[in-house]
Amino acid sequence: MDAIALLKADHKTVEQLFRKFEKAGSHAHKLKRKLVDQMVHELSVHASIEEQVFYPAVRTRAAELGSQVLNSLEEHHVVKLVLAELDTMPPEAERFDAKVHVLMDTVRAHVLEEEGELFPVVKKAFRPQELRTMGDVLEMAKKAAPTRPHPLAPDTPPANIVAGAVSAVMDIGRDALRAARRKATTKVRSVAGFGPSPKEEPRPTTYESAGDAATH
Repeated sequence: MDAIALLKADHKTVEQLFRKFEKAGSHAHKLKRKLVDQMVHELSVHASIEEQVFYPAVRTRAAELGSQVLNSLEEHHVVKLVLAELDTMPPEAERFDAKVHVLMDTVRAHVLEEEGELFPVVKKAFRPQELRTMGDVLEMAKKAAPTRPHPLAPDTPPANIVAGAVSAVMDIGRDALRAARRKATTKVRSVAGFGPSPKEEPRPTTYESAGDAATH
């Protein structure tokens, strides 16, 4: 898969999560929390690989796109700030839904600009084989990318590559700790005779694949 196809696939996965959130009822707090957890993961990884691989390559090959890349980096920054707030905000909070809708509006505008303006120029600036090679690099970068937003971390090379690696390790530990806490809480509730109701779904501890996300 070439770089542009890969990034468009990421966009599609996130849009599917957005639509599911929009269809969720006003009191579907557990479902909304689950969907937002997936948004946090998807958008954090996507932003990281664009900042580490795609945008630097674009600026090197197509200097005329420099200002547009800078605008994209600023849009990423805004998205990561909102994601960081949503990551720890309870879904019952008064502003939870409002923040998600601001996030969706911002991301959708960003995607529209990338796919309508940036990608066509990039496709002309790079040969097909170069785009396929870049796609392979993006795939590899995904495996080591941070899974949570880090809005204050550097977003341009080389500093962001080092910061991204450190953040990814921290995120793994944080995810494991959160999973352990949920497991312990569930065990205590079970021993005490307070198991989850049939309609409740446990908050996911790992990211579901794009294919799984599409079947929710």
